[in-house]
Amino acid sequence: MSSPIFLVHLDAMPDPGARGFDPHGAGHDTMFVVRSGTEVRAWRNACPHYGDTPMAWRKDAYLNHDGSRIVCHAHAAQFDLVSGACLAGPCLGQSLTQLALHVNAQGEVFLVT
Repeated sequence: MSSPIFLVHLDAMPDPGARGFDPHGAGHDTMFVVRSGTEVRAWRNACPHYGDTPMAWRKDAYLNHDGSRIVCHAHAAQFDLVSGACLAGPCLGQSLTQLALHVNAQGEVFLVT
């Protein structure tokens, strides 16, 4: 098991909001974190509809206009913020790949690898 990778402090995340990260230095955001209140979840930045298609149409644009759903802007698929399940679009019955996070008492968010 690798050491947790620091991503962001909770206070630096919009609420509700999302932000992409490149924790392994791939040169592009390979994952994103979604915040809703004190809840944070991380997802692989890849639509299950088609291969490794990135979700956002621009940096950190992972949510719909009111922050209630995750959206794949390439396919117009919409996903539940909590479960990652596809709610609308071409990938019904599929889900985003969730990644493990840890938030410590100081509000620091870590990717658990």
